[in-house]
Amino acid sequence: MHITLRQLEVFAEVLKSGSTTQASQMLSLSQSAVSAALTDLEGQLGVQLFDRVGKRLVVNEHGRLLYPRALATLEQATEIEQLFREDNGHIRVFASSTIGNYILPEIIARYRRDFPALPLELSVGNSQDVINAVSDFRVDIGLIEGPCHAAEIIAEPWLEDELVVFAAPGSSLLTGDVTLARLAEAPWILRERGSGTREIVDYLLLSHLPEFHMGMELGNSEAIKHAVRHGLGISCLSRRVIAEQLDSGTLVELQVPLPRLTRMLWRIHHRQKHLSNALSRFSRYCEI
Repeated sequence: MHITLRQLEVFAEVLKSGSTTQASQMLSLSQSAVSAALTDLEGQLGVQLFDRVGKRLVVNEHGRLLYPRALATLEQATEIEQLFREDNGHIRVFASSTIGNYILPEIIARYRRDFPALPLELSVGNSQDVINAVSDFRVDIGLIEGPCHAAEIIAEPWLEDELVVFAAPGSSLLTGDVTLARLAEAPWILRERGSGTREIVDYLLLSHLPEFHMGMELGNSEAIKHAVRHGLGISCLSRRVIAEQLDSGTLVELQVPLPRLTRMLWRIHHRQKHLSNALSRFSRYCEI
């Protein structure tokens, strides 16, 4: 059975108007097309929907049973058309942890104020998790903290981010000059491998140290902040992540003898991903 929306539309209009002639005028179809659609529908259902009384069509018990269901189906089809005509598709975003926890909440809040009912799914992981999800089409767009080298992914520069080396207020590194040698001797508390922050810290900072003392690796920035605050070592994270702690004095920035540590945050999508108007609109809200 292959009932079409057109057949249901013809049936509903014939019922309302009482004749194929008037239905054809309302639907801008020929009378023969209306009659054929109605005959095909009755043939597929195996019943007559109207009693033929002269030139009039009078709905019978089968037609009365079908009518509310036909209207509901046509209304749902209209809702589907309207849904995509207004670009109200379900957007799936995957962000690395610094972005997801400290940058996206403000963006999503602005987006939600303008589009409170539109579906938006946000996942947070490390940068490699994001890249894998974009590669597998499990999400529509990814936001990561480091470069992406996958050939199937298009990476666009998004935001500049500053990294800060920091310690607890009682750290011995706060007395005297902070040299590369002293930084090398200190225990470092860093994000896990696969994290975009870790990749950039390895490249911009740790590669300049004569040696490197790993204190521990932790899977999220909040754990790192607490570990550093309790004097377990020093670390390097985005200024956005530790801004409140720097302002309150619970963490202290170390002035390292290196150029300003900056990185680019990236917006990524699969090379074969269709960028809908809804997705492009969300991307515009990300421009801060």
